[in-house]
Amino acid sequence: RRQTPTNTRGGMAHHALASSLTAAPTFTSLSRRARSVAPSSSSTSTTGVPTASAHIHLGGGGGGYRGRGSAQQAATTSAVTLPPHASSKSRRRSVAAAAGVGDFFGSLFGGGAKGVARREEAKDALLGLIEGVERGVTATEEDAEAIDAAARDLERLNPNKKALASDLLNGEWELLYTTSKSIIGANKPWPFRPRGPIYQTIDVGRLRANNSETFPFFNAVDADLTPTSASNVNVQFVKFKIFGLIPVTAPESAKGALDTTYLDEDFRVSRGDRGNLFVLRMTDPEKRLIRKGDEDEE
Repeated sequence: RRQTPTNTRGGMAHHALASSLTAAPTFTSLSRRARSVAPSSSSTSTTGVPTASAHIHLGGGGGGYRGRGSAQQAATTSAVTLPPHASSKSRRRSVAAAAGVGDFFGSLFGGGAKGVARREEAKDALLGLIEGVERGVTATEEDAEAIDAAARDLERLNPNKKALASDLLNGEWELLYTTSKSIIGANKPWPFRPRGPIYQTIDVGRLRANNSETFPFFNAVDADLTPTSASNVNVQFVKFKIFGLIPVTAPESAKGALDTTYLDEDFRVSRGDRGNLFVLRMTDPEKRLIRKGDEDEE
């Protein structure tokens, strides 16, 4: 990169980063502990999508679904009515049957103990396929198809379909795998690929995202998010930072979209508007995106 002549400040690094972000803006374009948080009175749109001023504090994830599965089971059990003359043995059988029905329907939708076990198995299967493909750099077409199929199996068990209404989406995520060749530098010689971790931070309350490479280039970009559904956002990039030092205003054309198709306490699957798949794991659930001029700037 340093040997390539350039007539703009930031040079080839700026061009490469801008190209990767606009080519697949949904990643760059875009273990958490389980926790339950009380709902906020913050405003939402009629579709259940937070507005720009909303601060989302709704709990979710596997823990929340276990709770909902239990509640469903309890509701089903309490709905059983037995005649006064029914024996205690009959009552026990009826209650057990009702509990089984509740657990069955809960597991169908990713809830209950069976639902949690199915999600863990699906995550393990996906991680097993991702291992060894260097975030997708060395993945063959056959590898990519198998990984996509495993991701779809997991997406069917998504416990948080309204991802933007879940606090679990907030924080810093590490990219484990993507089909976006530009993000991981799959088409570049080895010295010009990002070799350290690649992170994405999401702050739903402020409707912001940040994507950052580490060693050796430390490129980054800030973005503003506009919800379009309960799980999808449009992404408008606002500022690149080349080598972590040189700020460059992003053009209006630097935009994309990102749909969160699976979300739990420590794992996320997203898909972009250009068909790219992104698999990420949580690294810092407390991280938020504060910009200069914010009232709560630290």
